[in-house]
Amino acid sequence: MSCQGAAKNEKYDPVYHNRSVNILVNHIMKGGKKSLAYKIIYRTVKKIQQKKKNPLAVLRQAIHRVTPHIAVKTSGSTHRVPVEIGSTQGKAFAVRWLLGASRKRPGRDMALKLSSELVDAAKGKGDAMRKKEETHRRVEANMAFAHFR
Repeated sequence: MSCQGAAKNEKYDPVYHNRSVNILVNHIMKGGKKSLAYKIIYRTVKKIQQKKKNPLAVLRQAIHRVTPHIAVKTSGSTHRVPVEIGSTQGKAFAVRWLLGASRKRPGRDMALKLSSELVDAAKGKGDAMRKKEETHRRVEANMAFAHFR
């Protein structure tokens, strides 16, 4: 098998063959412990299933709702310029915010915290949604500098 084929297989997780799950695993992973990250994700999926919901649909909807389409970028020393961001970078922001918000939740079980944050984000609530709204407010406040692009 060529290296290209091996890289292609790593874009999808082994159980659900879903890219979003694999992206989440790669962001959750700390210190190269990918098997632990997979265990956390699969326990999260089971917890969402216990709430009688489709876990992949909840994950897709949560990432879609939290993904920002515009952000501020520092230009020079003082100006924050609003810029549109691509879908890949937006999804990276969304995943980072979802994981950060779930890590801040009280408790020890990361699977429970992540499942609760994903369900909340899919409903349009939660700390990750607050972070997206805060980013959009920051963009609105800095629209005067949009001509600096």
